[in-house]
Order: sequence, then structure tokens, then C-alpha cells
Amino acid sequence: MTSAIRHMTIDCSDAYALGGFWSEVLDLPLHPDDKRGDPEALIEGARLLFVTVPEGKTIKNRIHFDLQPQDRTREEEVERLLALGATLVDDRRRPDGTGWAVLADPEGNEFCVERSEAERAATASG
Repeated sequence: MTSAIRHMTIDCSDAYALGGFWSEVLDLPLHPDDKRGDPEALIEGARLLFVTVPEGKTIKNRIHFDLQPQDRTREEEVERLLALGATLVDDRRRPDGTGWAVLADPEGNEFCVERSEAERAATASG
């Protein structure tokens, strides 16, 4: 017998607000039953469950998301995420177009934005 990951659970101070941020990032809706003030919020399409806990974030994430833009460049995606409320934590983008940007969501959880598939292909071909 094996196990399957049902949800990736993210502790936070406001499940609905953080779930809303990630809903915008991923362009996937929160579960229709989720309401402001609920202790949990779910993005079913990504299997992400946000749970309100009393403790704040204290250390660097032990696991994080690596995002790859699907319909825009890495730079365009970084700008879009900053406008949604993310912050730039560490800029690892290189002059040759490689590298990535480390951002944090509104509660300080780090994640990376890599190059799109088209950008990777363009770098590999020339």
C-alpha cells in the first residue's frame, strides 16, 4: 500500500487572506465554501490548504515552491507577483538570463520564480 499527498498544508495567521494571495498567483479559485474569517482555506486545484495558527513564522521555510510562468516571462511574472503583495527577498537573476528570483508571500513564506519554458528554450538554442 502507498500513500498519496492529499494537501500541502501551510500554517499562517490569516488562512483566507493568504489563500486569496495564492489563488491569484496560481489563477485557481478558493473552495466555494471558504469565507473571510474561516480558520481554513483550500485551493483544491493545487491541493493547497491554508490553516490559521496562533504562532507566527520564525525560521526559513524547509520546503518552498518553484514557480515557472506559463504565459509570460520571468520578469513579467515577478512584477505581477510584486503587485499582488509579494516582496523580493533575493535576486538571483544573472545578466545572461539564467537564474531566479526569490520572493516572499505576504506572510513571509519564500518561493522562487524561474524562467518560462520559452525563455529556457531560447537560452539553450543560442
